[in-house]
Amino acid sequence: MATITKELVNGLMETVRNLYLADDIPWVIGYSGGKDSTATLQLVWLAIQDLSPEDRKKTIHIINTDTLVESPVVARWAQQSLEKMRQAAAEQGLPFVPHRLTPDYDNTFWVNFLGKGYPFPRKKFRWCTDRLKIQPVNKFVKEKIAEHGEIIMVLGTRKAESTNRARTMAFYEKKRVRELLSPNPTLINELVFSPLSEWTDDDVWIFLMQYKNPWGYSNQELLTLYKGATADNECPLMVEKDLPSCGKSRFGCWVCTMVESDKSMEAMIANDDEKAWMTPLLEFRNEFGNEDEDRSRRSFRKMGGFLQGSYGQLHHGPYLKEYREKWLRHLLEIQQEINETGPEEFSNLELITIQELRIIRRIWVFDKHEFEDTLPVIYEDVIGKPFCDPEWIGSETFKKEEWDILRDVCAEMYPDEELTFEMMYSLIDIENRANSLNHRKGILDQLEDCIEHTFYTDEDDATQYYQDRLERKKQLGGKYDEKFFAHIQNEGEEFSEASDEDEPPDGEQK
Repeated sequence: MATITKELVNGLMETVRNLYLADDIPWVIGYSGGKDSTATLQLVWLAIQDLSPEDRKKTIHIINTDTLVESPVVARWAQQSLEKMRQAAAEQGLPFVPHRLTPDYDNTFWVNFLGKGYPFPRKKFRWCTDRLKIQPVNKFVKEKIAEHGEIIMVLGTRKAESTNRARTMAFYEKKRVRELLSPNPTLINELVFSPLSEWTDDDVWIFLMQYKNPWGYSNQELLTLYKGATADNECPLMVEKDLPSCGKSRFGCWVCTMVESDKSMEAMIANDDEKAWMTPLLEFRNEFGNEDEDRSRRSFRKMGGFLQGSYGQLHHGPYLKEYREKWLRHLLEIQQEINETGPEEFSNLELITIQELRIIRRIWVFDKHEFEDTLPVIYEDVIGKPFCDPEWIGSETFKKEEWDILRDVCAEMYPDEELTFEMMYSLIDIENRANSLNHRKGILDQLEDCIEHTFYTDEDDATQYYQDRLERKKQLGGKYDEKFFAHIQNEGEEFSEASDEDEPPDGEQK
């Protein structure tokens, strides 16, 4: 049941003003474009409007994190919102400064997924959240803390969102260093203010519908966006105003595999024929996020080439070359289709940026020794124009022709050896890139590592090798992974929160 009243809102605005005027510590407001962050920012904006110009001295930073894989509709909404805020703040003489934050290009979703071959995110390997969302925000906040000593982070978190959220907020409320300000558990000198902490979903929507958006964006359109993202296309609210409520709708990355299905995007497509152009995005996400087929798409070695296992089987590592190339091609095809046949406002949509493609190219060629250099070929095949990479300095010694000859020879001479081709092209590439005396330092170690990681006939051979190695360690009293010998009906513990680029377990093959 909604509890919001005009008196409550006015009281909150007065609280905001008093807190703003209490010190010189700058504010940072997290803005996602969703209902909670919009209501929070709107409350603060309306409160600061009532201050005299001479009292509006303290900067209020508005930060929006674009993961570069946000739902295109929501990303466009947020970006346009930021531009409206920038214009309105200048016109109204208010201290709001919008910022669009993005992950470093060498750490985006596609660079990790298509470039390095990271398995798609899941509960035990949730590598995306930190890289795409947390790190960009922490980088910005740390810069401001270094500049000012402290910052106050204003968030739209509410206890009604979940039991866990309520428990966490209550815990840190007990640790408040000042009235209404809770400490951030991960960042020193960051204080958190949550003005909507006691609001319900209904409260949020009533506030947004009754108070005009002060930077000139439409809260009604926001409501429509949420309404379209619900399965029944309705947002019932049991209050006297009969305002629609869409509290269960969730927007996020269109590539997200942390949920079984993207119900928000599914509902948008089902409820609005004009959003049918997003269907290929949904289908692509379901394709690469297929858990049943995922293991067979990945190498039986970890990212660093070493073996690791449990419950009688090896943990699989990065995606194989054929799948990385296949998915890149498909992603570019979808992008091209949307640009050509989608809505006019998305005619320049980039599902993957040129910067990301350049980094992926370098990972494939230099880190993975795939000197065939297929990325520019894939790009030109799909986009219809040459790939632009002016700073590229690659070897011209070996190209596709040499690659094909080597593959055919390996297949003919060693038809049962699964990794012979990889071993040979890696050895050749290492030697080729160290063809001068200045670059030959450490080459023997590189060649040895390559052979150690590729001498197995196939996965069965590697599994037996790994088992024999652990058996010897066990017999000799050395350190070994006991879980490998726990033969239970379990698919194994392939994933952990640790990076797939970590060093191998102590005592195991590198």
